Amino acid sequence: MAANSKIVNQLRALVLLTKTEEQVARTRISQARTDAVRRELTQNADNAAVRTIEITEALRSLGGIPDVVTPALGRLSAVLKATFEQAAPFEEALLTDLSLEHQLLDRATYVKVLAEQAKETRVRRLAEKLISAHEATVDWLTIVLAEEALGGPAALVPTPVQKVAGGVARAVNAPARFWANTVNNTIETVKHAGEKTSDRFSAGTDKAADLTGAVKETLAAGRSASLRRAEQIARREGNKDAAKAAKSAREELGDVSADELPIKNFDQLSVGDAVKAIKDLKESHDIRVVIRYEETHKDRSNVVSAAQTALAELAKDAVGISS
Repeated sequence: MAANSKIVNQLRALVLLTKTEEQVARTRISQARTDAVRRELTQNADNAAVRTIEITEALRSLGGIPDVVTPALGRLSAVLKATFEQAAPFEEALLTDLSLEHQLLDRATYVKVLAEQAKETRVRRLAEKLISAHEATVDWLTIVLAEEALGGPAALVPTPVQKVAGGVARAVNAPARFWANTVNNTIETVKHAGEKTSDRFSAGTDKAADLTGAVKETLAAGRSASLRRAEQIARREGNKDAAKAAKSAREELGDVSADELPIKNFDQLSVGDAVKAIKDLKESHDIRVVIRYEETHKDRSNVVSAAQTALAELAKDAVGISS
């Protein structure tokens, strides 16, 4: 009886945490870099919803009564998590997600042992299913964090606020990325300001849109010229660190020419050949440059996905996760 009481308490906790997990997954869908990741997150959220139902049914089978407040608390926890994490760098939000998954995994493991001792076969099988699901999610989040550590771009895209938070946190150690994000944010601010103006003054919509595009193009051109000029001067003066920083900023923004890419004649390759060539890249830096270039120029989804997959494989090796 005491064992069953412990199982009931743990199942109630798992319902709350699983509901939170579902809501977190749904908030992450909008941050997916590719369609493949978006589909995976959607499936993860749907699977979490199914697990919530299964845990609730197991709870009822043991005579436990699922409280009506728990699902609401799960949703509230996810909303609060999503709100507060906006003030933290992107990697901190991912670490919080990972902490949630570890707690789910540890509780499921505990329930499995309790169920074995109580000879509750149905609950034990459910716990084993939960363990497998959370182990997979822990691995996935660990890989995403490793992608970030390798310089990205990770499978998930930081929100605008997380970009600023992360940029400030890394400004001293990674000035090139900070500069790149700052310039991009400035351009996007001008763009959105133009869009709001066009909405407010509908009579001048077309003109405002044209102006917004022109301003964005001008800023982008100025950014490109400034970075290239800075790099040239630094090289001429023998300042290798400054030259490297300027080039890194260009690479981060996708502002490189085709002949600077690690794949020869990249622009002339078909999607299939580009994907094949990307699979031969072994350095995270090279893959990152290709992703930024592709996203800035042709933006072929299959090519970007292939490069993201290649980066994920390097991340797996870095953290010791087998495919």
